[in-house]
Amino acid sequence: MSAAQPDAPHPDALVIVYNADEGLFAALLDAVHKLVRPATYPCALCAITYGAVSMRGAWRDWLKAQPFAAEFYHRQDFARAFPALAHLPLPAILRRDEDELALLLGPEDMRSEMCVSELIAAVEAKLYPSLRA
Repeated sequence: MSAAQPDAPHPDALVIVYNADEGLFAALLDAVHKLVRPATYPCALCAITYGAVSMRGAWRDWLKAQPFAAEFYHRQDFARAFPALAHLPLPAILRRDEDELALLLGPEDMRSEMCVSELIAAVEAKLYPSLRA
């Protein structure tokens, strides 16, 4: 399923939270870390959805095809935006319906060796469980 079914309920937004610091310098350090010591890189979501410096095309295309927005956060700006969830284990993908957030995938659901299609399948299984039956 590459796009949501028209009659399937979908969230207002998918909230995507990377276990990474914000800023250009942090992004450069992350890129080097992913290349030099990928096994110790702390953000599986980053490793799955980003190459060395840019978002993987399959993930970008899937997000664009969805009938909901995608909101991206690094750990600091997520903690500022949602202080009650500041201690949520990261990385995480949540669904936002109005002012409510619900966890779809947490760090235990993502492995750096996953490919984008496996991540998409996992997100879709959580978003649309009745369509998977």
